[in-house]
Amino acid sequence: MNRRQFTKTAAMSAAFISAVPVTGTSVFGSSPARTHKKAMMWGGIGVGSTIMEKFQAAKQAGFDGVEVDSHLNRAEVKQAAAATGLIVPSVCNSQHWKYLMSSPDPQVREQGVAAMKLALEDAAEFGADTVLLVPGRVNESVRYDECWDRSVAEIRKLVPLAEKLKVKIAIENVWNNFLLSPLEMARYVDQFQSEYVGAYFDCGNILTYGWPEQWIRILGKRIAKIHIKEYSRKIADEKGKSAGFNVQLRDGDVNWPEVMKAIDETAYQGWLTIEMGGGNTPEGLKDLCDRLKLIIES
Repeated sequence: MNRRQFTKTAAMSAAFISAVPVTGTSVFGSSPARTHKKAMMWGGIGVGSTIMEKFQAAKQAGFDGVEVDSHLNRAEVKQAAAATGLIVPSVCNSQHWKYLMSSPDPQVREQGVAAMKLALEDAAEFGADTVLLVPGRVNESVRYDECWDRSVAEIRKLVPLAEKLKVKIAIENVWNNFLLSPLEMARYVDQFQSEYVGAYFDCGNILTYGWPEQWIRILGKRIAKIHIKEYSRKIADEKGKSAGFNVQLRDGDVNWPEVMKAIDETAYQGWLTIEMGGGNTPEGLKDLCDRLKLIIES
């Protein structure tokens, strides 16, 4: 091949590559090999009473990691992780409901910032790269715009620390009457203009007012972590909204094949963490892990 032919071929190849959309699928339409690791949220491990015992239970069930609560004994968490070989991929701020950043009381908001700082420092100590945060709650005494403005102001105070520690602040979609559409969630996250503020997407929480696969596609690269949770609209209609969570993983209304397809399209290969009941026995924990494996393979 002479120089002119080589230049022409290279230009054609570059044009082809640039025309391919950057998604989680190949140019031939096949999905990428899924390498998601499986984690269990701390509150869902009902086996054992000590940090070590809970990590051991998660390990025996087949999980790769544990999402711990903040404000635990750091030395014990690190010892349990080292002994079991489990990873701590993320931390849940255990104080965010108590000290809401949308509170009209400035002292409560100040405590909320302090709690989140500790959670970020916990994550850095454990080698985790994400902290889950519920930013606020809209109710009769807190207007929607107040929740937005107050929580944004407080989170801005935390961004420098998050960037310094290289730990993401991940906003979760929960039943807090706030951030009720994926477009709004995207706007909320984007305004911080920091790669260390993202979304912690919960697949089950969304079922009362949306479809997880739609949210995943819209949030895209903003997603820092994903919670795996089931929900049954039928049970909710019959027994009340909260009762909708009383269903086994894969037996509810989350369309898991479509969810995984959406995840593939975003090229997310991060952790999938179960946040739901059923882990009060070794058998229950193993069943949850096995069901998560089937979801990943769907």
